[in-house]
Amino acid sequence: MAKKSRTYIWQFVISLGFLSGIWTAIGLDPQEVILNALGNVAGTVYPDPNVQYLFIILPTILLSLSIIGAYTRGRLLGLVSVIVAYLAGLSILVSFWTALVLLIIAVVIGYLATNRRLVKKVTGI
Repeated sequence: MAKKSRTYIWQFVISLGFLSGIWTAIGLDPQEVILNALGNVAGTVYPDPNVQYLFIILPTILLSLSIIGAYTRGRLLGLVSVIVAYLAGLSILVSFWTALVLLIIAVVIGYLATNRRLVKKVTGI
């Protein structure tokens, strides 16, 4: 597997998609917990309301940057792979085998998304 494909699959398909889906299924968001703790610490050290606003909009900014990164590296097919991986993470508590099949499909789609020459051969675009 090429380095570009491996990096994309680990960073976006597994981390952004699958692990986010697992955290959503569990009902816990570690990013929110960490940012709330950092926001409380920053609020006690520097009690400016603008600092609090920063910690309120920071999760949206981080999610937007992640989605933009997934799109720039994998285009539309890459976003589809992240969404399928997210669905795999959501379904892991319901059915392990369904989640495993969805994750394998997401990894294959993610690999195809980053392998531009193969996509050009298959689609002719």
